[in-house]
Amino acid sequence: MTAKSEKEILLLNSDMNFKSLILIIESVPSRKRGISIETHERDKNFRDVLMHLYEWHAMLERWYREGMDGDTPFMPAPGYKWSSINLLNIQIWEKYQDVTLNLAMNKLKLSHERVMNLIKLHTNEEIMTKRYYKWTKTSNLYSYFAANTSNHYIWAIKKCEVIAKSIEEG
Repeated sequence: MTAKSEKEILLLNSDMNFKSLILIIESVPSRKRGISIETHERDKNFRDVLMHLYEWHAMLERWYREGMDGDTPFMPAPGYKWSSINLLNIQIWEKYQDVTLNLAMNKLKLSHERVMNLIKLHTNEEIMTKRYYKWTKTSNLYSYFAANTSNHYIWAIKKCEVIAKSIEEG
């Protein structure tokens, strides 16, 4: 049995963490899934978490598309620097306050599949080699993909566990 490549591990962990996230939300009775919890934090319900992930997928897809077209993508988003990421995340939160949980779930499932398909387009070498693509600067594709899939899903799982527990206790 051969060892799995970093690409295969990334795909497996991303799918596993994504499925875990969905299971947490589905463990809450459907009539209660839209409840917002009392918190001083930005994300107050499942929709907030899902749309945050969705928007970061969309940004990753834009960076990828622009970078692969030979451009230098503006990261994280036009008008924002990495140092102002909290402001960007608040703007994302505000943007999606009128979205239903069902729509959020559908949008995220589709964006997850699109990002998984982007990962699958590349060899392990292309994903893991730093500076392989000019647009990733001193980094590699792996760091961009992992930050917006498996690692981001771990953050979302923790958020959704807190929301689910609060709803259950409420």
